[in-house]
Amino acid sequence: MRWKILLTDGLAPIDDQELLAKVDLDDRKGITAEELLEVIADYDAVIVRGRTKITEEVLAATENLKLVGRMGVGVDNIDLKAAKAHGVTVVNAPVATTVSVAELTMGLMLSLIRGIAKADAGMKTGEWLKKELVGTELYQKTLGVIGFGHIGEEVGKRAMAFCMRVIACDPVRSAEEVKAAGAEPVEFEDLLQQADIITMHIPHIEPTHHLLNEAAFKLMKDNVLIVCAARGGVIDESALLAALDSGKVAGVALDVFEKEPPGAERLPMHPKVVATPHIGAQTKEAQLRAGHDIVSEVVAGLDGKPLRWKIV
Repeated sequence: MRWKILLTDGLAPIDDQELLAKVDLDDRKGITAEELLEVIADYDAVIVRGRTKITEEVLAATENLKLVGRMGVGVDNIDLKAAKAHGVTVVNAPVATTVSVAELTMGLMLSLIRGIAKADAGMKTGEWLKKELVGTELYQKTLGVIGFGHIGEEVGKRAMAFCMRVIACDPVRSAEEVKAAGAEPVEFEDLLQQADIITMHIPHIEPTHHLLNEAAFKLMKDNVLIVCAARGGVIDESALLAALDSGKVAGVALDVFEKEPPGAERLPMHPKVVATPHIGAQTKEAQLRAGHDIVSEVVAGLDGKPLRWKIV
């Protein structure tokens, strides 16, 4: 049986003929919310990225839909409660983009601590900012990793290669697992108090909404640096701006924002902020892995086989 799968946000090429023989992939990249409601009933499964919203309204309009696949990690654009109520399984591809996001995190960290973005901008306008750009080293600094899952652990490994002390907090992984990966397990408040640099690798769900808020910033060291390539919404952006303006936070590198794209708002324009447009997973290698991973997982679900990455 060939399964009919809707692609709403495109898909990298898949070089697996055995897998492709099982599916009809209907690429409707850029489909609008209104168009999705009109056609969703015709499909066995739908594969989305972060743009497409799978809402209660969409799920209520389905007839044959059995499965929703999220190409990537975050599933905050999918109404999980509604999916469960409608008997629709949700899966993601959480490991495909791990290396790409971890590498970007290190790049953002280095850019932040050495002023690379400012140096480049200066060179392009004919400025020689050598005297202004006195950075610091990652060497022997304490990195606090909030969320020590696939990506957080990979960031920790790379930070250790820079001879950093890595401390981590994670609500799911045990202290023994964190230690086995070479990091020191700590409580959230302890991490805030000890870290010279904080990096976040957590989903945006109700318990993590504005996890870094005014109270959290008060616990941090003066001149702390923060990197976030996770999800917009895990940082209270108003509180972050206040911490930047006061000097409590010396600099921030952000790949994600509460509103995307954020436009010409003050946070991405702030002189102490290095900003990128949510490019953590945007590598050729990650997209190839993610495409194969999510299609194979969706097909496994449709075939009634065990799933590796079931969310609900």
